[in-house]
Amino acid sequence: MYRSHTCGELRLKDVGKKVVLAGWVHHIRSFGNFIFIDLRDHYGTTQLVFLPEINEVLFEEAKKLGREFVIQVEGKVRERINKNPHLPTGDIEVEVISLRVLSAAQTPPFTIEIDTDGNEELRLRYRYLDLRRKPLHDAMVFRHEVALEIRNYLSNQGFIEIETPFLIRSTPEGARDFVVPSRLHPGHFYSLPQSPQQYKQILMIAGFDKYFQLVRCFRDEDLRADRQPEFTQIDCEMAFVDQEIVMQTFEQMIKHLFKRILNIDLEDFPRIPYEIAMRKYGTDKPDLRFDMQLIEITDVAKGQQFLIFDQADHIIGLVLQGQAQLPRKKIDQLNDWTKRPQVGGKGFVWIKWNEDGSFKCSVSSFSEEFIRTILEKISAKPGDIAFLFAGSYPDVFKVAGSLRLHLAQEFDLIPEKSYKGIWITDFPLLEWDEEEQRFVAMHHPFTSPRQEDEHLLEIDPARVKANSYDMVINGVEVGGGSIRIHDAALQERMFKALGLSKKDIEEQFGFFLEAFQYGVPPHGGIAFGFDRIISLMLNTPSIRDVIAFPKNNAGKELMSNAPSPISERQLKELHIAISNQKT
Repeated sequence: MYRSHTCGELRLKDVGKKVVLAGWVHHIRSFGNFIFIDLRDHYGTTQLVFLPEINEVLFEEAKKLGREFVIQVEGKVRERINKNPHLPTGDIEVEVISLRVLSAAQTPPFTIEIDTDGNEELRLRYRYLDLRRKPLHDAMVFRHEVALEIRNYLSNQGFIEIETPFLIRSTPEGARDFVVPSRLHPGHFYSLPQSPQQYKQILMIAGFDKYFQLVRCFRDEDLRADRQPEFTQIDCEMAFVDQEIVMQTFEQMIKHLFKRILNIDLEDFPRIPYEIAMRKYGTDKPDLRFDMQLIEITDVAKGQQFLIFDQADHIIGLVLQGQAQLPRKKIDQLNDWTKRPQVGGKGFVWIKWNEDGSFKCSVSSFSEEFIRTILEKISAKPGDIAFLFAGSYPDVFKVAGSLRLHLAQEFDLIPEKSYKGIWITDFPLLEWDEEEQRFVAMHHPFTSPRQEDEHLLEIDPARVKANSYDMVINGVEVGGGSIRIHDAALQERMFKALGLSKKDIEEQFGFFLEAFQYGVPPHGGIAFGFDRIISLMLNTPSIRDVIAFPKNNAGKELMSNAPSPISERQLKELHIAISNQKT
C-alpha cells in the first residue's frame, strides 16, 4: 500500500493515527534538530517533521532529499504548534518514522510555485512540471468540473451526446484545414474538422431532436492568446426551433454554469444588432462592464474648414471622464497607440474641458463655440477629455472602439470580478473578400438569411442579414450560432452567392444536398469555445493556461517538439515526395 491517506485529507480529528503518505517533496526547511518537509500530491500538502531523537539514520536520509523527489513516509499525526490557517491541513503534521524514496529528481528548471520564475517557453517545454503548480493543476480540475456540469445540464434538457468523425472531407470555405494523407487512397486526403457542422445538421435530418458534443476541432490559422490550432467546442444542435428558442436555451445554460460553479448570478443578456454594436462600441464583441460609448458627431463637426473632418464620411467622439488633467505626454502615447498596425488608426483630435470651464484643443483653429457644440453633442462635462476620430465605416469605428477598450484598461474602469453577457444579432450574411474578389460567408455557408432579406441574395448580397447570433461575455466571444438553411433550393442559392459553380457544389457538398431531398426539419444550433469559457471563468490571460498541453504562438508543442519530420519510409507509404526535409 503506497498510502493510507492523501496529502490533503488529514485534520485534527486524525491526531494520533498512524498513516502512510506518498507524494512529491515541495519545500524543505532545516532547523538543526528539525527538518520540515511539505509533501504534495494531487489533493493537497501535508507537513512532515523529521526528528533525530526518533531515528538518527532517518534524519540523515531526510537531509539528502531534494525538491520534487517522490517519497513514501510512514508516521504519526500530531497537532502543529505553529498552525498554518491558509492550508486545509495546517492544523496537523506527520512525525515520520520511516522513509522510502520512490523516485529521485533533478533540480527543476523553474520553481514549482504559484508565482514561478519560469518564462512561458520554458514552462511549455517542461509542461509536466508546470502542471504540478497549483494554478494550472487546479485549472485542470476546474475544467473537468465544468465539463461534467455541462454534460449533466444538457442531458437533463433532453440533449444526447453523439460523436462525429475526425477524418472528414476537406471543404475550402472558412479557415485553412489541417489535412491528413491517406495511405490506402494515393493522392487523397482527409481533413480534420474545423467543426462538426455538416454532421450535426445531418443528425437533425436523421431524426435526432437535440444533439451535443464536447469535441476537439482544428484550424490551421495564425495564433493569438485566445486561439489554438486544436481546441474544444461545446457543439449543439436542435430541431424544430427558431432563433429565440436557441438563445434562451443556451443563455440559461451559461447562467446555470456561473451559478453552480462560481455562485454568480448573471443578469439577463441584452440583444444588440451587429450594426448598432459596431457604431456604439466599434466591435462586434463589446465589453459592457463599463459605459463609454462612441458617439457620431458628423452632423455638427463638418464645415469648419478642417480638411480631415470635411473629407471624412464619419466623425466619432469618445469621452474619458474626469481626466482633463491628463499630461500631453500621455495623450501623445495614446495617439501613437492608435497608429500601431494592429489598430490601424491615423491619429485623433483631442479636446480638454478643464474644471474651470476653459477649453484646450489640439486644433488651434477650432472656435470656442464649435468646441462647446461638440462637447455638448457627446455629453462631456467639465473635467473630461474627448477624443475625436475621422474616417470611413467601419474602420474609424474599429479604431475608436479599440481606444475605448484600451482606456478602460489603462484607467481601471472595468469592475473586478464582474461578468456582463450580451447577444449580438443580425450579422451580415456575406462579406466581400478583396483577395478572392467574391463574397464569402461571414459565419458559414449553411447559415440562413433572414426571411425578409432572401429576395436580396442575388440582387444585393451585401445587404442580406443572417439569422445568426453570437454570445459575448466581458468582450470575449464565447459562442456563436445560427438558424440553418433547411430548404434545398435556398441552400443552392447560397452556394451560388458564394461564387461556387455547379461542379464545386456537387464535389464539395453533394452528399449534404442529397440528404436535403429526404425531408429536413427547421433546425439551428450554437458552438461555444470551451477553452475560452474556462479561461473567462478563471480570469486567466490566455487559454493556454487552461489547456493541459497547448501549442505556443508558432503552433509548436514544445514538450514533444511537434510538428516534426517523419521518416522517408512513412512518406513513401503515404505517396508523398518531399525533398530536403528540415530536421
